[in-house]
Amino acid sequence: MTNWLPDLTGGAGPLYQRLADSVEAGIDQGVIGAGTKLPPQRDLAYDIGATVGTVGRAYQLLRERGLVSGEVGRGTYVLGRRADGVKPETPDVSVEGTRYVDAPQDKLRFDSTAAPDVGQGAIVAEVLSRTAQDHPHEISSYTRDFPARWYEAGTRWLSRNTFRPAADSIVPTLGTHAAVMAAIAALTTPGDYVAFEHLTYSQISRSAGLIGRRTALVASDDEGLDPADFERVCAQKHPRMIFLMPTAQNPTLTTLSAGRREAIARVAREYNVILIEDDLYGHLTDDPTPLLAEYAPERTIVAGGLSKSVAAGIRGGWLSCPPAYRHRIRIAHKMITGGMPFLLAEVNTRLVLSGQAGDIRKRSIAEISARIAIVRETLAGFAFKSHDKVPFVWLTLPDPWLSGTFKNACLEHGVLIDDEDEFKAGRSEQVFHGVRFGTSQPKQRGDVADGVAVIRRLLDEGRAGYDSFS
Repeated sequence: MTNWLPDLTGGAGPLYQRLADSVEAGIDQGVIGAGTKLPPQRDLAYDIGATVGTVGRAYQLLRERGLVSGEVGRGTYVLGRRADGVKPETPDVSVEGTRYVDAPQDKLRFDSTAAPDVGQGAIVAEVLSRTAQDHPHEISSYTRDFPARWYEAGTRWLSRNTFRPAADSIVPTLGTHAAVMAAIAALTTPGDYVAFEHLTYSQISRSAGLIGRRTALVASDDEGLDPADFERVCAQKHPRMIFLMPTAQNPTLTTLSAGRREAIARVAREYNVILIEDDLYGHLTDDPTPLLAEYAPERTIVAGGLSKSVAAGIRGGWLSCPPAYRHRIRIAHKMITGGMPFLLAEVNTRLVLSGQAGDIRKRSIAEISARIAIVRETLAGFAFKSHDKVPFVWLTLPDPWLSGTFKNACLEHGVLIDDEDEFKAGRSEQVFHGVRFGTSQPKQRGDVADGVAVIRRLLDEGRAGYDSFS
């Protein structure tokens, strides 16, 4: 690339867009080949007489188009393209992850943590039927106005310990993921940094990347996110927002102490960072630690829903936010999702306000606890983290197992699990030698026992018992 310079004399639009278009044209014409390293942003900015920020926006646009991949410390490289000229030849793990989307039907799914089947289907069917009978007109139309009971349901479901959000802070959403993404879309702009732990629910960082937000990684230790490193990242990269799971963090199951939450709130206040607190798994626990929102209520958004404790398929979710953010987030949620469907919102509201959601949650927790007990008995002697009421396990692999290799070995033995790369929010040099597997999706406890027995056998045999070549 040292002899190539973009042609910015033609085209329309801002300079960063014309620069991205010029690079794309060079790729299409074969002038810039797959694997080519683009010039460093500072060098190219000097050569074309632009700012580094302009070049950075152009490179980000190229990433959004699937044309390049950025590697911290190494640079930006051109990806290979298919004949249709749209998608790279190899999947971009930073966007797609490593999970099997179209998984074989004959495998045990230990790669999901949705609520276990405890008979909630019959309850949901009855509520659906009643809702359709009571509100035929609302179901046939678009949802323009949200009734007060939808906000009341959100207040009730998100309340935990001494945290009690007000109705004027609630936004009903299509699940927790949609809640978080609506907040990111509403309160940040393309090019802004959003901070994440190295290991986390990475589908948020991938989704944020698709709408032009950049990822900043914050270090964690055995006690969770490190406030000192959070402060370092804030000073260096000035993230607009940070995504956290303070209680029963996914995938490590770490719960932040009150002292760390207070320190994180202090740093966020000092650097004007918005906190997104995903309490989806925390809501399953009895952990008494005050929510992060109680340390920084003026800048914390709390998100939660029904997917892990009641039913994932009904897409029930809510967020609580400072009232000044509420309208913007509600509009962003509509723009991202297409709008809140009356039927789902009303069903979720009825489940919560009737107390049925709470009853299902109790039954789900009891089933989760029984399944976790199977894991603890079967994997006794190995290093893993679990919680009585949370439907997944973080397993530290013994030497010489590698995370991806162990995942493939489980697949060949009929069990789907997630390797650590599935949870990396960005390109990280840290290696954790861990895998996460869920226990809630197999239909019967016997299936859980069979799957965990496979995992135990592979751990006992070591890599010597697994041949990756067919």
